Amino acid sequence: MRILRKAALVILVTVFAISMLADAFAPIPYSLQFRESICAPASRQFPLGTDELGRDRWSRLLYGTRVSLLLAPGAAIISTAMAVLVGGVAGYMGGWWDRVVLRLIDLFLSIPWLFLFLITRALLPLNTAPIDSMLVTFAVMGLLGWAGPARVIRIGAQSLRNSDMILHAQACGCNGVRLILVHMIPNLKPVVLAQFWTSIPIFILGEASLGLIGLGVAEPLPSWGNLLRDLGNPHLIATNPWVLAPLGLLVMVMTCFQFVLPRKESFV
Repeated sequence: MRILRKAALVILVTVFAISMLADAFAPIPYSLQFRESICAPASRQFPLGTDELGRDRWSRLLYGTRVSLLLAPGAAIISTAMAVLVGGVAGYMGGWWDRVVLRLIDLFLSIPWLFLFLITRALLPLNTAPIDSMLVTFAVMGLLGWAGPARVIRIGAQSLRNSDMILHAQACGCNGVRLILVHMIPNLKPVVLAQFWTSIPIFILGEASLGLIGLGVAEPLPSWGNLLRDLGNPHLIATNPWVLAPLGLLVMVMTCFQFVLPRKESFV
């Protein structure tokens, strides 16, 4: 198991490094169109062929990987920070505040993400810049993904509330804000880190799912989501199997995350 975890970590680091160096590994701009080479097969000039607009699939795959691997951790930071704030305060305060927060968590968990994304995209102008759509996509995922981690962190905060450490700090006159920031949150670090790392692959898959139905990152900026739309064209897959490359890379990265994600006992 340890060997598999190391191999998965090496693969993830390699994929991340190549995507960050996309300018060197893919000298052709991801948005450059070769009108004379539309839907071209794999060749020396185009290692994965071109799409229906004549854009290099290899370049778009590397730049799309960069988008997903950079912004998914950003969305995880947003959701984890909100979860720590809401879940930590609810677990420490208890009483009616805890009951209200718990009902709010249940409400967020019951609302379909797709419905909220449809509302968000409807509020955006039609001429929204691709970079803006990218930031909005991952920011909204981060803002909507706090409820699950908050439930777990709330339980951890409740277990610490009556611990000797917290009771001793209260006896010394430590106020509530200092108790939460200085004593409770640092001792919740194992739980917080576990929720952060678990959220990253969830957000990667979330963007890929949204991109398939046109709610993710907007063209011409590539992402795993909009690259996977070509899977709906069986004829294109039959003529150029390299269209499956984004799907294969996504499956490989998700599999590697399953081996790399820390287990509960590793945080103890």
